[in-house]
Amino acid sequence: MTHEGPVLVVTNLDDPTTDLVIDALHGRDVPAVRFDSGDFPTTLSFAASITSEGTTGTLTTPTRTADLAAVRSLYYRRPSGFAFPHLDEQTARFAVTQARYGLGGVLASLPGCLYVNHPHRVGDAEFKPSGLAAAASAGFTLPPTLITSEPDAARAFIKSARRPVIYKPLSAPLYRDDEGVSCTVTVAEATADEIDDAVSGTAHLFQERVEKVCDVRVTVIGDHVFSVRIDSDLLDWRTDYTRLTYTPVQPPPGLNAALYRYLAQFGLVFGAFDFAVDTEGQWWFLECNPSGQWAWLQFETGLPMVAAMADLLERKTTT
Repeated sequence: MTHEGPVLVVTNLDDPTTDLVIDALHGRDVPAVRFDSGDFPTTLSFAASITSEGTTGTLTTPTRTADLAAVRSLYYRRPSGFAFPHLDEQTARFAVTQARYGLGGVLASLPGCLYVNHPHRVGDAEFKPSGLAAAASAGFTLPPTLITSEPDAARAFIKSARRPVIYKPLSAPLYRDDEGVSCTVTVAEATADEIDDAVSGTAHLFQERVEKVCDVRVTVIGDHVFSVRIDSDLLDWRTDYTRLTYTPVQPPPGLNAALYRYLAQFGLVFGAFDFAVDTEGQWWFLECNPSGQWAWLQFETGLPMVAAMADLLERKTTT
């Protein structure tokens, strides 16, 4: 089967990773149509017909028009989301809902399209409990983990743990401090004495800390697996990129098969996996981000990751 239509790229304006991928696609004469859902309806419009013959129609940006029936792949990165600031709150809420289920539903239902990744599957995979359960089913080794809103359960878990326990947010929404500076809730060690009734206010994730010698980021892009060792003295290496060193490594036997078992459970073709490696050489699964960053690793290691993503979106290996 041939796929000669455009690649749709859904992301925000400031996305250097997407810039690299689109440049690679243009170098192959593969048409790409980039847009942000936040552009709708100001500079983005669409008209889609859905019949027993399938979905047809067009999507139009200020510079491109895409034939929806001919889209070869859709790269779903980091769109800003729908917004209608000119409307009152109730009307804006209605308009956002119509846009999400209208334009969003059409983009999620393109015939013959390869999704990297499908937005619905991304949503499923972003739930940490689901990811941990899928990791266990795939055969990964996991640190003991508790997700709870009960202070007594949290204290008991910490007291019975064989290793120090850390707290991790289940998701990482953007916070702003008193001066308006953006920040996030960080991973930190937790002791039983620190647990109080505030835990009952929402869900919390507690996990035994792996006594690690390094971290490994494993990025799966279609048929390609890129494993990079990350050395630092940080509990969470993502808090300070200036203190990291990178080395490409080979994963242990059986790990690649487990990666694809995990992805298959969610219907994904891309995933950014994080592992902690202990003093015995055991790789411990921490999480998989279905929309994770990856392009900076090519600059640090020379691994051909952009070309691999372009291959996938071009559907170069699809027969």
